Amino acid sequence: QVQLVESGGRLVQAGGSLRLSCAVSGSIFRLMVMGWYRQAPGKQRDLVATITSDTTTNYADSVKGRFSISRDNVKNTVYLQMNSLKPEDTGVYYCNGRGLGRDAWGQGTQVTVSS
Repeated sequence: QVQLVESGGRLVQAGGSLRLSCAVSGSIFRLMVMGWYRQAPGKQRDLVATITSDTTTNYADSVKGRFSISRDNVKNTVYLQMNSLKPEDTGVYYCNGRGLGRDAWGQGTQVTVSS
């Protein structure tokens, strides 16, 4: 069973930075495609960024140049470095892991960007 636990969300001023972490249990982490999604109040959950097992990355247009996703296969952790934060980046950020028939989600971490 794969379990994901996010951390790092908090209140931050516009223009600031945050780093989110997602710790993953299970030995298949290195084989999984990992992603970060966010859900603003009253809106659907949208893709923010993904990273494959060979570290190929993909980003939503709205975060390109500001966010960076990375992974540490020794620590079984995926990160989301968020710079130049904007109020529209506010939402609950969820970590997702897919691979070998598994599709697992974390509980989410709240990021609030004040103007």
